[in-house]
Amino acid sequence: MKALSIRRTVLGLTAASAALALTACGGNVGGAASDGGEFPAGPITLTVGQAPGGSTDLIARTAAEGMADELGVAVPVVNKPGANGALATQEVAAMEPDGQNLVLLNASLITITPLAVSEEEAVTLDDLEVIKGLSQDDYVLVASADSGFENLDDIKNSSKKLTFGTTGVGTGSQLSQAILFAQAEIKGTAVPFDSGSPALTAVMGNQVQLATIQLGEAKPQIDAGTVKPIVVFSDERNTFLPDVPTAIEEGYEVPVSQYRALAAPKGLPADVKEKLVASVEAAQATDTYKAFNEKNMLTPKEISGEEVVQQWNDLAAKYKELTEKYDISLAGE
Repeated sequence: MKALSIRRTVLGLTAASAALALTACGGNVGGAASDGGEFPAGPITLTVGQAPGGSTDLIARTAAEGMADELGVAVPVVNKPGANGALATQEVAAMEPDGQNLVLLNASLITITPLAVSEEEAVTLDDLEVIKGLSQDDYVLVASADSGFENLDDIKNSSKKLTFGTTGVGTGSQLSQAILFAQAEIKGTAVPFDSGSPALTAVMGNQVQLATIQLGEAKPQIDAGTVKPIVVFSDERNTFLPDVPTAIEEGYEVPVSQYRALAAPKGLPADVKEKLVASVEAAQATDTYKAFNEKNMLTPKEISGEEVVQQWNDLAAKYKELTEKYDISLAGE
């Protein structure tokens, strides 16, 4: 926390210097007014810790569009990928809590990544003000068409040497698959990829027989018959795959989904938070946003910031308990 305070001070001084320089040349710094003026004082930057074009980025851009309409200012999205979003989240958490800088959070960064990194590297919600929950993206275990697997029993009873892909270390893909296979006593070799796309491609080509992928990425290939859905890892059946059982239905305690939320640095003034919450809710109510969720097979999870904090912290504790119970390491050791 001491390091974070120092970073806040340094960033604050840097921002102040930049503001003075821009003011001198007639620029608009896009920050809160120094005289306590009305919020927003200019464009609100929404930082995404993932690369452009992925699910998290697209969610951020769709939400930002509706928020901009409600707030009357631009809400540009800035991508700063790295460390599963940790670098971008820490950077925003160290900024002034004036509402002018936001971050799009993936729950896995808070609930799962800490199981794969050191305590010093782990990101928590302690330095963030969660504005609003956004959506839920479910994971599905898929098998290659050439594997011949139709259900979980086929995998459990197989004499083949199994290989399975994940979308990276410290992800929901890795966690859900590791817990399921530990509980079901399925043995195999894990092959980590750096995202869902290469993992899915590997299953399609039977380079790995199994992989756990986010539904929005896997569904087109499921529909095309190039991969076979085995189980989903949500609490209840996904409405976009109603005929595919959950791992829980199959008798395994694996409630893992990807959730996303919007957050700001801790200490946000109540009136500023209120305006931001209203802008997100206005965005979520638009036909554009609803159509986006439908197209990308995202389940709305539009809960309050307080509920997000409670649920994500509960999930973090649950995942820690399960990995310890089954002696699972996510660190790739």
